[in-house]
Amino acid sequence: MTENTLENARKRLIFALDVQTADEALVFGERLADSVGMWKIGLELFLREGRAVVERMAAFGLPIFLDLKLHDIPATVHRAIRNLDGLPLRFLTVHAGGGLEMLRQAQAAAETLSSRPTILGVTVLTSLGAGDLAREGFTKTPEELVILRTQMCLEAGVGGVVASALELDALKNLVPPDFARVIPGIRPGTGMQDQKRTATPGAAIAAGATHLVVGRPIRDAADPVKAAQGIVQEIFAALQGDHS
Repeated sequence: MTENTLENARKRLIFALDVQTADEALVFGERLADSVGMWKIGLELFLREGRAVVERMAAFGLPIFLDLKLHDIPATVHRAIRNLDGLPLRFLTVHAGGGLEMLRQAQAAAETLSSRPTILGVTVLTSLGAGDLAREGFTKTPEELVILRTQMCLEAGVGGVVASALELDALKNLVPPDFARVIPGIRPGTGMQDQKRTATPGAAIAAGATHLVVGRPIRDAADPVKAAQGIVQEIFAALQGDHS
């Protein structure tokens, strides 16, 4: 039974720290620590600030999602993940397109880390549509490719996937209840920016998302705290119909 409380709704909201510097990230940390449930640190920030920014953001008391989207040969991914030992990580991403053995090696490496983060397989970027995949030589639709890569993630033993909300219905009967379904491309309004497969917070939660990743709609809002709180309220409203 899901606990449908505002606190549970807040824990499902991941704020993407898509900023250039630790100083900028810390400003958002001060403002949003009570309004979101997790920090996402991606390549933009991690490549400049390194491990230190993970530790500094963790000091606000929220879990860390390190979004590196690792994609290399299995041995390299395994060794790269082991180099993250000592960091307080909740989620860590790899590209599911790296193949079954790479996913297995990523999971094996994660199990050696002190924080034992959940590995998330990034299925198909939300900035890609059917036409983009066709230009890359894929004959499958985004949904078909997400299903195929999710099946690989399950076989490899990783704990979740990153997909768009549009594929959640197809995953509903494919994954177990405790399998993380982390959904970016969340747009409370109508602006899509560079995203092609998007949804509102309420629609994504209603479709089965376990967590939502939101960056620009909060970061660029006139009042980021109010924007985050509005999304939490929308998540909370959607959870009222969740009896899983």
